[in-house]
Amino acid sequence: MKRVLFWTIIILILGGTVFVLAMLPRKEAGPANNNGQTAEVPSITATDWVKGSPEAGVTLVEYGDFQCPACAAYHPLVDKLLKEKGQNFQFVYRHFPLRQHNNAKPAAYAAEAAGRQGKFFEMYDLIYQGQTNWAEKINPKDIFLDYARSLNLNLEQYNKDFNSAEAKGRVEADLQSAIKLGVNSTPTFYLMDSTPSTDSGQASSPQASKRIQPRNYDEFASLIKQTNVDSINSPQATPNATP
Repeated sequence: MKRVLFWTIIILILGGTVFVLAMLPRKEAGPANNNGQTAEVPSITATDWVKGSPEAGVTLVEYGDFQCPACAAYHPLVDKLLKEKGQNFQFVYRHFPLRQHNNAKPAAYAAEAAGRQGKFFEMYDLIYQGQTNWAEKINPKDIFLDYARSLNLNLEQYNKDFNSAEAKGRVEADLQSAIKLGVNSTPTFYLMDSTPSTDSGQASSPQASKRIQPRNYDEFASLIKQTNVDSINSPQATPNATP
């Protein structure tokens, strides 16, 4: 009888440990400390949100969470890069809403809904700039609706798209691609040394990419510049060169 009781207690303890581990949140505070790690990031498709120069030889991909304070801190750095160096790269934003952030998915749906009216990055800017105004709200939808109104969106269409299966599916697709890559913190940045095709909504082969951890604007700019140089000097970039 004592032996049965002993093993029952052990099983309960192990079961509880597994449950607690399963419920642990994904990390948040800034890019993970694995600068330079390579990965095969899904190529850009017509469904991605892209800003910058499509002819550039470099693509910067961010997996971000709108409610993440570190992502909000990086937002002005990326914005400055696009304004000052946008001819040298293109920027792709993909969603990675952390489970501990209750308002991260609604924020992503708001951006997706705005994107369907051609205003994804305008909404993206407003959401990050106003993060402290909505992050802890029980229901931030009215704030996002005010942002939509300020962008002169069709509000009826915005609400429809906000609640649509398409918006939710788009966010979930980004989330799953991040999980497959092993992303576990936000923001996570990758640099691709060539520009993927955006001719169709179907993903082509994954792009060999480098995970980066820039700490400031100058490091961001330097990494992009170096990737441009590497792309220009690569054999693929000079197909007519003679051996």
